[in-house]
Amino acid sequence: MLYVRQGCHLCATALDLLTQVAAEAGEHCHVRDIDTDPALLERFGELVPVVTVDGVVLGYWHIDGTRVLRALAR
Repeated sequence: MLYVRQGCHLCATALDLLTQVAAEAGEHCHVRDIDTDPALLERFGELVPVVTVDGVVLGYWHIDGTRVLRALAR
């Protein structure tokens, strides 16, 4: 899951990266805009983009594609 906000340039970069990583792993990249959910906005605030796999936060701001790929392989 990729948590984003509108107008976030890091989010756009993370989406491009995670789309490729997910495809490589045979998965799909799911995206949630934190501005549409007050609980997510409070939880993540300015940390976006945030990537999680199975509910575990793997990174924020600058996403490590290799780390995500390893997590998806588990």
